[in-house]
Order: sequence, then structure tokens, then C-alpha cells
Amino acid sequence: MAERILVVDDEREVADLLELYLVNEGYQVFKFYQGMEALECVEQEKIDLALLDIMLPDVDGFQICQKIRKRYYFPIIMLTAKVEDVDKINGLMLGADDYITKPFNPLEVVARIKTQLRRYHHYNEAGQDRSSDDGEELEIRGLVINSRTHESTLYGKKLDLTPLEFAILWVLCSRQGEVVPSEELFEAVWKEKYLDSNNTVMAHVARIREKMNDSYRNHKFIKTVWGVGYTIEK
Repeated sequence: MAERILVVDDEREVADLLELYLVNEGYQVFKFYQGMEALECVEQEKIDLALLDIMLPDVDGFQICQKIRKRYYFPIIMLTAKVEDVDKINGLMLGADDYITKPFNPLEVVARIKTQLRRYHHYNEAGQDRSSDDGEELEIRGLVINSRTHESTLYGKKLDLTPLEFAILWVLCSRQGEVVPSEELFEAVWKEKYLDSNNTVMAHVARIREKMNDSYRNHKFIKTVWGVGYTIEK
């Protein structure tokens, strides 16, 4: 079955061009020029990945991303003409997985989609494979995380982590007491080369902290070691 891609952009030429390239790659495309119609589609169809423009006439892409993340974990790539780093951080903080600035090469967008889908399926399949007995469970001060079931709980309450968030938390927990450099953490989870200007790790760690009600100032679990990375202390 063809993977289903949601494309939301009020620039019809951009949306139509993306649809053309994606259909040629064998994807099924659900294309919309407004946000509310796209949200209705998410409720009705099984979407595998979303491409969201930030500037839309009815509801912006940040709001759509936030609404999607309340119920769904499929990858989200933000599309925008803005280049300010704060916009990228905003998108990542709300649960986006990647960020592409216009104008862009459609072939690059297709490549980024393939990367996100490959990563998403990798982590989901790992979480769904419960037949193996070589999984491991860690417990740290009320936080329980299981590598076989890809489930985590905090004080007995389930943490609703995305596959990437789970992977980050697992790396930190499995190396408790060590400072894991941001570069090393990114390359272990994203399987890509880290760039100095990359804020992806910071944004995802912030989302994990939010879900755990953990403050970076008065942390109970994840401590920031400025200029280096992150650690979960013993």
C-alpha cells in the first residue's frame, strides 16, 4: 500500500509541484490549501507524513502541528519562507521532525521525506517487535523505560513519547551518569551528521522535559551540561 503524504500549502504552485513529485515517487497525496481541511483529513485518513506550510490563510502550520501531536506521532516537516532560527525552534518544540526553508529543490524534499519515513518505520517496528527476549528495562527514580516494548512510565503513569523522543531518553538512561554530547546524541538517534547550528536535540529534549514535568533549572532527570550535552545523574 502506498504511503500517504499530507501536503498543506496555500501557494498552489508549490503544493501542486510537491504533489507531482510525490505521486511520481509512488506516494498517495492528500493536498490542501487551508489548514482546517487538512486537520479534517488527518482525522479521516491514515497519514504517514505531513508537509505543513507555516503561513496559511486560516490557521498557521504551528497550530496544525500542535493539534496533530496531541494524538498522532507520524513525521511532520515544516515548510516556510522564514529563515529565522526562532521559527525553526518553535516548530521543533511543537513536535515537528524537520524544517525546510523556501525556495527549495523538490528532489531535496522527497529525499527528506524518505529519510523521515525510514526513521519512523525503524523506531516503530522496533517498538512493536515484542517477540524477542533480549529487550532491556531501566528504572531511574520512578522513571521506567523498556527498549523492547518502547514504553516508558513516570511514577506509574505512561509517558506519551514520540519514537524520536523515546530514542533520546533511552540513550540518556542507558548511559546514566555520563554526559552525552549533543553531537553524539543526534548522530545516535537521527543517524545523520551533526551540524554546529543544529537545534534539533535541544528542542526535542525540551519536549521530553515538558512531558515529564522536569525543569532544566531544577531538574530531577535530564541535566543540561552547557556547551557539551545532556546527562541523567546517578
